[in-house]
Amino acid sequence: MHRQTLELRETVLGRKHPNTLDSMNALATVLNHQQRHEEAEKNQRQALEGYRKVLGKEHPRTLESAANLALVLKNKAKYAEAEEMYRQALELMEKVLGDEHPTTKTCRDNLAECVRVEEEASKQGR
Repeated sequence: MHRQTLELRETVLGRKHPNTLDSMNALATVLNHQQRHEEAEKNQRQALEGYRKVLGKEHPRTLESAANLALVLKNKAKYAEAEEMYRQALELMEKVLGDEHPTTKTCRDNLAECVRVEEEASKQGR
């Protein structure tokens, strides 16, 4: 369903339209939940790149997309890259959305979880 919506939006609106990028982001989220992390990462990176170009690096959709990519990277055990992505997103979220915004709080929690999992994996030699 998400793939069909993405294809339709690409045809009608073009690849750079924010609604098309929203569909790409949604597809990446579904793929991540299905543990299809390679596809999820590819789609999430494309969505993030598009959001940055079209909406700017400080737009809330861009920031959420960056946090989504960090989650995919964490799920792929790319902890250092995920942590860095979370930190960058969080810094901008605090600036743009504020410390108490729900999205900022979620990103902060996800960063903490990423660091915890990274430390645990390091102790186990992974």
